[in-house]
Amino acid sequence: MRPGPEVAVRERAELGEGPTWDAAAGRLIWVDVLSSRVHTYDPADGRRTVTTTEQHVGAAKPRAGGGLVVNLRDGIGLYDADGTFSWLAREPVSGRRGNDAAVSPDGALWAGTMRYDEAEGGGNLSRFAPDGTATGVLDAVTVSNGTGWSPDGRLMYYIDTPTLRIDVFDVDGERVLGRRPFAVVEPGSGWPDGLTVDADGCVWVAFWDGAAVRRYAPDGRVDRIVHLPVRRPTACVFGGAGLRDLYISTARTGLDAPHPLSGSLLVLPDAGRGLPGVPFAG
Repeated sequence: MRPGPEVAVRERAELGEGPTWDAAAGRLIWVDVLSSRVHTYDPADGRRTVTTTEQHVGAAKPRAGGGLVVNLRDGIGLYDADGTFSWLAREPVSGRRGNDAAVSPDGALWAGTMRYDEAEGGGNLSRFAPDGTATGVLDAVTVSNGTGWSPDGRLMYYIDTPTLRIDVFDVDGERVLGRRPFAVVEPGSGWPDGLTVDADGCVWVAFWDGAAVRRYAPDGRVDRIVHLPVRRPTACVFGGAGLRDLYISTARTGLDAPHPLSGSLLVLPDAGRGLPGVPFAG
């Protein structure tokens, strides 16, 4: 029998999001978007840290030289290893904030945005080079969420949540082309949110209001469903020794009677084999 989900960190995050494995530090990083907090957790010794950012934070990723790159309300920020903050790219838009983000195999940050009111087409997806140069990738996005690359780097998967699709693109250097549906979500299954790609090319997707993480085979078929005790899982990533454990962030925002574990960080032990993450090169 496969092991079920366990509690890695019991927490009351309003909108836990974006778990990321920091291989250099041997720790898990995730954010609480609406509480403007970045959490870290070392599964080897249980050590935790919590850092408060100046703005709502959609994602936090490790940097190659130490510190973090963060997708904030008004743009992309950098924290040095000593905690010093600076802006990499600042472009505030009233009513809009940063949401999910991912680092591509070449070390660039692909960061999405959305409007607080989730107005259709109010967000975008942009690529940020290590020097801060921004290139628009997608306009008229509603809720920019999961982004990830196939093991060979030739495909990019992407979720704009309200479309009820996981899309796939062909990768051509710094560009993505040929957008098409990889999988279409059956209505009533929940809303596709964050994703991660494993070493076998399977795509794991957390389903907001679906109380589950689903694994899609490389041909787009659902071949595994992991049921969770919480209604609103938000994203997932492989971490820990050998990248075997699947960590899952969760949220409690908007729930009248959230499960006691809503907002906690969950873990599915020995779920598969993850891909090594790439730190932001800036």
